[in-house]
Amino acid sequence: MVSVETSLKEAMASIEGSVGAALVDYTSGMALGTLGGGKDLDLTVAAAGNTDVVRAKLRTMEMLGIDEGIEDVLITLDTQYHLIRLIKGRGGNGLFLYIVLDKNRANLAMARHQLKRIEADLEL
Repeated sequence: MVSVETSLKEAMASIEGSVGAALVDYTSGMALGTLGGGKDLDLTVAAAGNTDVVRAKLRTMEMLGIDEGIEDVLITLDTQYHLIRLIKGRGGNGLFLYIVLDKNRANLAMARHQLKRIEADLEL
């Protein structure tokens, strides 16, 4: 089991094309930890905005009567992938890992695989 800070460092180091990563509490919209980003990517603002995305999807699933868990949510931009992975298991309820990838350098399948592995090792 590894800490939030170590998990974010692992995401940035092991996922090709990583631009920024965060652990977010979608009940409050607060980032519990961030790494990377920069002047063009404010991860605190992104955390709050993506909280709305997760909440909307959960509400929609409830209205549709879909009784399944969300693995991840992918938002594809012209030059970036924004990947949101909901944390499952003990202590992870209400949290998601968020990573921004440079579309030209990232392998989306590998990024999803690595994020799943990082999630499994995360200690909350």
